[in-house]
Amino acid sequence: MPFISGISDEMVVADIFNWSPDAGRCISEWHEIVMRGESPLSTAQREFIAAYVSALNACALCSGVHELIAERFGIPSGTMQEAVDSVEQSSVEAKLKPLLSYAKKLTESPAKMVLADAKAVFDAGWDEQALHDAINVTCMFNFIN
Repeated sequence: MPFISGISDEMVVADIFNWSPDAGRCISEWHEIVMRGESPLSTAQREFIAAYVSALNACALCSGVHELIAERFGIPSGTMQEAVDSVEQSSVEAKLKPLLSYAKKLTESPAKMVLADAKAVFDAGWDEQALHDAINVTCMFNFIN
């Protein structure tokens, strides 16, 4: 539902980036840095967070694509739906669950983030860089979705 003439529901991301090439280039560069740059989070974990946030936002295109990429990097098939249904009850690796919970809250109610949300991530063994990177993935996909 783009509501802008010249952008239709049938367009793909590249079409939309071409509509504003300078912005599209910046977003593409940002995506490459966030999703493939150095990070304590593996590519699979970043892709999974991207797919999860996109699923929360009901963006089937991004969720589907990034879920497939996460699976290619080793995330077991079917894990995404489990996480969307309940992160805590899912078979997602225990260390990733607090990051997903953080991403969910940041997506659905960002004004309600509290220190305890970050502490849960740190208590799981992640450092500040990992949290920063997870926030970057979450924010990027909330923007793109």
